[in-house]
Amino acid sequence: MAVKLRLTRMGAKKRPTYRIVASDSRRKRDGEYIELVGTYNPIASETKINEEVALKWLQQGAIPSDTVKNLLSKAGIMKKYADMKKGN
Repeated sequence: MAVKLRLTRMGAKKRPTYRIVASDSRRKRDGEYIELVGTYNPIASETKINEEVALKWLQQGAIPSDTVKNLLSKAGIMKKYADMKKGN
């Protein structure tokens, strides 16, 4: 099973909010997901990410989408993951 970290759209019409989720790559964008990693609100520019869960999925081989990778980079999680990878 290939796991991806990606966004799931929530919210009202023209007022999107997103959940950052770990999901099977074969599932639909807004379909069932394995675990909730965080939330992203582009209108208010708010991002809440559970760092422990994100690192767990990255260590297990989950592939982040481009947008999620940018969000994780801004939160400093991709740098921590790269440091952990070098240490091992």
